[in-house]
Amino acid sequence: MNISDFHGSATTLSVESNGRGIAGGTTHGVGRSTPLRVDAQRNLEHVLRAAREVFGELGYGAPMEDVARRARVGVGTVYRRFPSKDVLVRRIAEEETARLTEQAKAALGQEEEPWQALSRFLRTSVASGAGRLLPPQVLRVGSAAEDEAEEAEAARVPHQRQAVSAAGAPDLRVVGTRGSVENEPSDDAGAGALLEVVGRLVHRAREAGELRADVTVADVLLVIATAAPALPDPAQQAAASTRLLDILLEGLRSRTV
Repeated sequence: MNISDFHGSATTLSVESNGRGIAGGTTHGVGRSTPLRVDAQRNLEHVLRAAREVFGELGYGAPMEDVARRARVGVGTVYRRFPSKDVLVRRIAEEETARLTEQAKAALGQEEEPWQALSRFLRTSVASGAGRLLPPQVLRVGSAAEDEAEEAEAARVPHQRQAVSAAGAPDLRVVGTRGSVENEPSDDAGAGALLEVVGRLVHRAREAGELRADVTVADVLLVIATAAPALPDPAQQAAASTRLLDILLEGLRSRTV
């Protein structure tokens, strides 16, 4: 399945070699496309919003029928836009992983103080709710030097070995994907980009003595996932997230600061 067909603007049409449009609009001959009708575009936006909500609340195992009900469209409409659940799951997971990556880059580029950069990334990410939609494999981080036994352990317990490359940044890879669970999204390229930039935030804060030496990239991502509870009342959810994140941030800080 070609995931790249679903990148870019929701109104962009990818065209297969036989001239058929994929999840985006209609074609009038090979190589030419027209935008979605207004109602079709609205339905697509409703489906994507509903999918984020449903998967955020119930996990990626939630059925397509739940997404359709939340979007107030027929399940056939969902399948016309996304020919399989796997395509929809990957679309949502990719978008949320990309969002977190951009938030990490912004924090890294705009905050001079290492702790402020890491703290900003965590607060922004938790507030966005993206942690509830993180692909599970990004919470399983290991060094490239781990053997098979250590990799199996990494798949069970999120952690990161303290291997450091010559450039001074952790040498990371996504692990535990060989035995992936059904409906678990997998996009090693997107996850790798996220791990790389978050690794830089962690390394800077640790080098400045502001982050506990035993805190890992996986720990930071686990904080994002943990501090974004799905509660029915938005105000209660925001308050709970803020309170929980304050506690977790205090636990991440070096005791010497």
